[in-house]
Amino acid sequence: MSAGTHPTANNAAKPKQRMLWIFGGAATAVVAGGILMQYFRAPAGQAATNAPAGQARVSNPQRAMAKVGNEVITFEAVADECVARYGREVLDDLIHRTIITKACEEQNITVSELEVTQEIQRIAGRFKLQPEDYVKMLQTERNITEAQYRRSVIWPMLALRKLAGEKVEITEEEMQKAFVRNYGPRVKARVIVLNGNIRQHDALWKKAQSDPENFDKLAQEHSVDPNSRALGGMVPPIPKYSTNDAVEKEAFKLKEGQVSPLIQIAENRLVILKCEGRTEPVVTDIEEVRDTLYDELKEAKTQQSIAKVFEDIKAKTPVDNIYANGPAMRGPVQASAQGAAANAVQPASAQQARPATRPAAATTTAPARTTRN
Repeated sequence: MSAGTHPTANNAAKPKQRMLWIFGGAATAVVAGGILMQYFRAPAGQAATNAPAGQARVSNPQRAMAKVGNEVITFEAVADECVARYGREVLDDLIHRTIITKACEEQNITVSELEVTQEIQRIAGRFKLQPEDYVKMLQTERNITEAQYRRSVIWPMLALRKLAGEKVEITEEEMQKAFVRNYGPRVKARVIVLNGNIRQHDALWKKAQSDPENFDKLAQEHSVDPNSRALGGMVPPIPKYSTNDAVEKEAFKLKEGQVSPLIQIAENRLVILKCEGRTEPVVTDIEEVRDTLYDELKEAKTQQSIAKVFEDIKAKTPVDNIYANGPAMRGPVQASAQGAAANAVQPASAQQARPATRPAAATTTAPARTTRN
């Protein structure tokens, strides 16, 4: 069981700490879901190209790549090794981008290179970085080149955003809950995480109740969560509106030094809490952080919409993944992959010039912002 770190008023987390905004699988609320890196990850060491995305790359299979004495290592041998190591992930990436491309073609939606560049600039700005510095950080931290990032992360995100085409509305109630979650008081706590049912652990709970001063020792002896167990049961402070409802409810009932009842958080999973006090609110006026909260909530809802539309178009698109479903036959798979690579990303520079349009049904309008008092 864990809780997020408490943000500061100016939300000035370091860039490295906030990289999860882009890459987190179960990312912060923002990303949610981490759909893009889940579906469009670029494997470490994957070859990159500076050619415009969408252009076919043709190589002579018998071209010599290296010589060791009189032994020639050919392009074909290197390609075989690359497919053996990374073929499944790269092929999945190509399949997913091709699925999105076909859906965009059906709705006359395009994503230009300029739009991709502008999105990278926007994201870099959120980290208070220049785009070139942000790209360098991606290469250092994630071993992903700018070309890979543009092709396999940003382009799919923008295309899916257009395909989703839904207005995002943020209610005042959602804003208030996000404010309390991010900036409100939190309960400092230790926990004992247990497997089983309440009856099995009744004796342990009574011991914790009668001897709260040794709660940390009980956590080290009995908790099944290795991370908190090593810290005597200590976990990050618990906010409202973010973790298990039952845990939050019991946590905020406790006074410092008190021990909670056994709390069921999942099937055959229980916790006992001990309150170690509370943190003070970081910000007391929502107006100081309203824009930040709005942007985070908007991004989270957008990512949810993106995830849904991608699952929908995947379900409607027939795919025969020969490589995954049968013997590793490099020839047909490589030919299929090259064909997909040639069509997977369709920036304006690789097409005849035409405006990025979409049908009226897919038009995205600016979300209605909550009004300030």
